[in-house]
Amino acid sequence: MHHPIAEPFQGGTEAHTAMLADALVARGHDVTLFAKEGSKTTATGYPLVPKDFEFIRTATPLVRIQQAGFLAEAVHHSIKIIHDGDFDAVINNSLSSLPYTFMRDLPMMTILHTPPTLTDVTAIVSDPDWTPSELHEYVTVSATNADAWRALLPRVSVVRNGIHLERWTGTEDPTPGLAVWAARITPEKGLHLAIDAARLAGFDIEFAGPISHSDYFDTEIRPRLSANVRYRGHLSHNELRTFFASGHVFIASPLWAEPFGLSVVEALATGTPIAGLPNGAIPELVEPEAGAIAGETTAAALAAAITAAANCDRRTARQSSIRFAFDTMIDGYESIIRRLVPSSTRIEAEQAIPAA
Repeated sequence: MHHPIAEPFQGGTEAHTAMLADALVARGHDVTLFAKEGSKTTATGYPLVPKDFEFIRTATPLVRIQQAGFLAEAVHHSIKIIHDGDFDAVINNSLSSLPYTFMRDLPMMTILHTPPTLTDVTAIVSDPDWTPSELHEYVTVSATNADAWRALLPRVSVVRNGIHLERWTGTEDPTPGLAVWAARITPEKGLHLAIDAARLAGFDIEFAGPISHSDYFDTEIRPRLSANVRYRGHLSHNELRTFFASGHVFIASPLWAEPFGLSVVEALATGTPIAGLPNGAIPELVEPEAGAIAGETTAAALAAAITAAANCDRRTARQSSIRFAFDTMIDGYESIIRRLVPSSTRIEAEQAIPAA
């Protein structure tokens, strides 16, 4: 609810939500998307938060409490509408803790897009008096993140993120000596470290993404800008395809336990090898022939990974991305939804679909 589900996407969760909603509609499901006003998908939209609402992370504590309260009211409203509606199942793609307690009586698949660091959520699921609803399934986007959540939740499936591979075609003629980077520009994404590593490796670097933390950009990134360090702006998916393909190497530099990393897979699909830090799921995504993982979280170690990744074969990198086919992801989600929805409901729904 912080950002509209529309291009250019603010992050991976927004992109994932749009792709998932559109794919389910394309497969014949009747989908309602509860999201911020201005969202644009093929699903039926239900605007929960006005388009001009902005969650200010650097606001005073009192204002942040007020903002959180406003968003909680929006979630409560959506839960009421869902309870009153004729929905077979709920896909919880949010970061809210409220569905864990106020939707226990509804079939629900929760997709865990973060590590178990959400204070409100972990407080609920670690409470000795809380038990998971038998109508709920929990799924996350990598084995690494699943291992972290299984300390709190008994059942966590893995459905890796997928992309439309055919939309991320690349080139065999990248710009020599150019590293590319794309993500939300926030401290935990480690852009400053990526810039320092590119310089140590003797590479130019271009980066793209929304400036989600202006103080970080002004103090850590702007002083690093030069003829060899260039900001390309907040790019659409189509622009990102060309951007990724232009790189000799893509740098993945999360300083936190990154649960997945859509941009890593998108870059691989264009044939661009990955130089990554050893944090979160990045080592799980990057096969040895498709890139290199730094031995530690330092600029020097990442620079060595950049040099190694630059020697990887681009066709091999592209081949590595096949593991993340979009239809495989949707098949995985549909199989979980089928387990959640009573068989009688599924039979009625199937009978209502006209024969081809």
